[in-house]
Amino acid sequence: MTPQLPPTCERALLEQFLKAESMALWLVRSAQTKNVPPGVLQFLRRHEEEESQHLQQFEQLLGMTSRGKTALPRVPSQWCVLAVQLYGYEALGHQFAKLLVAVRPDLSSILDDEEVHVQFFENEVRKLLAEGTWAEGAREAARAWRRRLPGTVDRYLDYETFTPFRDDLRRSILDAIDQRFSGIQLWSGQEEGHT
Repeated sequence: MTPQLPPTCERALLEQFLKAESMALWLVRSAQTKNVPPGVLQFLRRHEEEESQHLQQFEQLLGMTSRGKTALPRVPSQWCVLAVQLYGYEALGHQFAKLLVAVRPDLSSILDDEEVHVQFFENEVRKLLAEGTWAEGAREAARAWRRRLPGTVDRYLDYETFTPFRDDLRRSILDAIDQRFSGIQLWSGQEEGHT
């Protein structure tokens, strides 16, 4: 269950989304430079447009601009690893979108877009798992990504207004992603419950 946050957390959520949308935009741009399956490149291009629109929306809401990057981030060149990374970050974004919409229902289109993005990459990871050839690589990538996730979540929650809710938020986000990954058999139940 996603914890309910009070309106006092609105600015922190908006600022976090500004950072997250900026990171997502650059990640999606970088992913487009890799050898991805048919249909994925087209989705990534549309995804880039949506992330750019979201970024502008959050900049306008906050009256500030995101820090621009000068170079694309490094992303994995193997599709099985890149797909898991994109899926994981979209699942994380989906959890934050749920928190945001609880405080700002007028931003429900953000949650709708996040649901489309996470579902797309979930389907891509399912394909990898079903093919067999890349299944173990995808599972290994998921374990590696999951080991880094608590630190990422902690950075996202590093706002004073989140302090009374931080432990519950952290647990809720990590549990939701664990459930999502195990739900598509990206890993077994024994691998869940990381902290």
